[in-house]
Amino acid sequence: MTLLITGGTGTLGRPTVEALRAGGIEPRILSRRPGPAHVVADLQSGAGVPEALAGVDTVLHLATNRRSDARATQHLLQAARSAGVQHLVYLSIVGVDAVPLGYYRSKLACEELVAGSGVPFTILRATQFHDFVAGAFRAQRRLPRVIALDVPFQPISTAAVADRLVSLVGAAPADGRVDDLGGRAVLPMAELARQWLVARGSAPEAAEPRVVEWHAPGKLVGAYRAGLHTTGVPGPGIRFADWAVTTARQ
Repeated sequence: MTLLITGGTGTLGRPTVEALRAGGIEPRILSRRPGPAHVVADLQSGAGVPEALAGVDTVLHLATNRRSDARATQHLLQAARSAGVQHLVYLSIVGVDAVPLGYYRSKLACEELVAGSGVPFTILRATQFHDFVAGAFRAQRRLPRVIALDVPFQPISTAAVADRLVSLVGAAPADGRVDDLGGRAVLPMAELARQWLVARGSAPEAAEPRVVEWHAPGKLVGAYRAGLHTTGVPGPGIRFADWAVTTARQ
């Protein structure tokens, strides 16, 4: 297999590259900057993308840009079709067709581009990464209280998503979506905040008073409150609480 990965230097890309190598696949890493195993190209302009795909039979598309996902994906698909790519795996997000968020609409548009491209494909939707949920708490680290929306999340480790992606690139194209992938449990954001505080050294009895749950208005929060961004099915990987403890030690 000759595999090209986009977004290979990102939050998910790094563990995915490691998982590919552990499985005996040495990927080409599409990047705008030179580096080990990198092929230099720019998805936004399309420059260098056809050359990066020369001889490639499998593409793992993880790169994302909130403002121009569709344009980048279109450039990749055009080059993949010309290069005769036999399988393109695209990572999307659970709920992109149900949560009224601009970034989600962009991801859904990319799914539609992939499906209509003529390139054999597989689409995997995953829930939010542990890092994403933790980011909301990190942003409030200097505040006396942590504000948590009264919504659930089903965070998943990037390692678990990486393992699933590696299994998909080794399988035949689904020419559609495979089962959505979520984390170990669906938990209220307030509970995740408490787990984060405990992992960061707050005593359990001191963590709860520091968390303030906010019932925010609006359709977007309503969609999250309804759990439209979760699978409702327990998934693989390390629990958020255990992940938070592990990262606190790093």
